[in-house]
Amino acid sequence: MPESSNVQPAEQQRESSGPLRTAVIVNPVRVEGLDALRAEIVERLTAAGWPEPAWFETTAEDPGTGQARRAVEEGAEVVFVAGGDGTVRACVAGLAGTRTALAILPGGTGNLLATNLGVPTQSVEGIRLAMERGRREIDLGESDGGVFAVMAGMGLDAAMMQDAPTALKARAGWVAYLVGAVKHLADPEMKVEVHVDDQPVRRRRARTVVVGNVGRLPAGTNLLPDADPDDGLLEVAIIAPRGVRHWVQLVVGLFRGDRRVPSREVVRGRRISVVSDRPQSRQLDGDVIDRARRLDVEVRPKALWVCVEQPDESEDLAAGSPERG
Repeated sequence: MPESSNVQPAEQQRESSGPLRTAVIVNPVRVEGLDALRAEIVERLTAAGWPEPAWFETTAEDPGTGQARRAVEEGAEVVFVAGGDGTVRACVAGLAGTRTALAILPGGTGNLLATNLGVPTQSVEGIRLAMERGRREIDLGESDGGVFAVMAGMGLDAAMMQDAPTALKARAGWVAYLVGAVKHLADPEMKVEVHVDDQPVRRRRARTVVVGNVGRLPAGTNLLPDADPDDGLLEVAIIAPRGVRHWVQLVVGLFRGDRRVPSREVVRGRRISVVSDRPQSRQLDGDVIDRARRLDVEVRPKALWVCVEQPDESEDLAAGSPERG
């Protein structure tokens, strides 16, 4: 993934170096040791002179969006999120367009946004990043009234997420998605029309079409090695392997992060419409949405602040900060 010029160091993040108001949103189903996590967060924040955070738990009815909006309304400047990719996406929806920064405490199955932004997998490191005040302002994708920070997809990728065994996901993580994929390898190809901005329509046969804000997937694979989460563009991967040889070439290329991979066509743009010849499974950041013949996506540039590692002082940094207006 290309280096970003939009990571802000601590001294540019806030005019004041004083304590920030925070909130914590946790998915109690996905996060083990809630009491220990809460104690660790409170201990580290109070030791630095920061106030104790507000604490919210997700529910089946509200997986995080409402809690994130409430945290913003109550004045939180940083929102810690502990859970899987679905929890993160729900909280992103509540933080999008605000000046409140997302601090990811990775958990669950994929942790794809954290992986793509270089956020460490240990919760204690996620707390450290927030307190050191390194921030990155990233784009989001919007589709069907929902937002995503990682990828949206139509076809095989959404079908395998829908059919990945829940119990296996809890035990074996991303391996469960391989099981889901095997169930659909024999599905017929889609006939799709891919519309990207004002470019000529691309008519293709494909197994899946993925629209990505970032490119890294589980197990070290990289679907979109040139994807940059703050360039104002989304990348579109049209995946069309035919036969075992193509599948092998595709998988090997993804593991190596090759920019030229057989059976993968990549274009980029701001507005994307994928139209299939029949209803298809669809997903936003791993959350399956209603089947449909269309997937319409538009980029929302610079829509979310995320806590990340601070850059080296020698790096050439862009100006700007997530100060409250």
